Amino acid sequence: MKQRVITAVIFGAVLISFTIWGGLPFIALTYVFASIALYELLKMRELKLFSFPGVISLLVLWSFLIPGQYQFILESINLTKVEIALLAVLLFLTYTVATKNRFTFDDVSFSMMCTLYIGMGFYYFIETRENGLVFIFYALFIIWTTDSGAYLIGRKLGKRKLWPEISPNKTVEGALGGTISAIIVSIIYVLITDMDVAIAWIAVVTIFLSIFGQIGDLVESALKRHYNVKDSGNILPGHGGILDRFDSLLFVCPLIYFFIL
Repeated sequence: MKQRVITAVIFGAVLISFTIWGGLPFIALTYVFASIALYELLKMRELKLFSFPGVISLLVLWSFLIPGQYQFILESINLTKVEIALLAVLLFLTYTVATKNRFTFDDVSFSMMCTLYIGMGFYYFIETRENGLVFIFYALFIIWTTDSGAYLIGRKLGKRKLWPEISPNKTVEGALGGTISAIIVSIIYVLITDMDVAIAWIAVVTIFLSIFGQIGDLVESALKRHYNVKDSGNILPGHGGILDRFDSLLFVCPLIYFFIL
């Protein structure tokens, strides 16, 4: 427990500091987190990051993460993110032939889904921060209060299992408690900050964000259960890997951008 608390304090301090700082330092840290998350996902399928498909996946991920204000980088080479993804698919398929199917079509699909999953979530993490601290902290508070509310209320009142085949400890009561906690905190947050959003709308949006944040958690749990791993990694002692910490955020940030920004 002591190690878990120390890790949480250090990681939280780093994340919050760079989030407040913003700009290139925040973008650079996001690139680091996303790269580690990609490594963790590939490792689940026993694919190496420092291999031909791993490097291609990493380069595609980095292109996906390029923020809107730096789109001129892609324009300078006359490529879009979609075209880069299509080029990667062709390279992956060529590699299946070159390796005589040791790298299979399933591996191609997994590698591309990894880059889309990680790239989409962390791209919108950057874009949400670029729209102001008030929005990125809204995202973080929604996730933290959903997790805390689900844990506390589930521990006190939880009886019915939410999805035992995927995550045996989660309960329906905990999930509802987490969502209600998030709604209360979001309304308070709007009232005490300059977030220019109607309270009724933020309550509705928060319901969706809280639910999908929990779905993001379950998605990663399903992946780990499928590949028979306990944690996505061990870079954060007591907490697992980067993907274990960002699984909900990867679902929440795109939805904040679509609903609010």
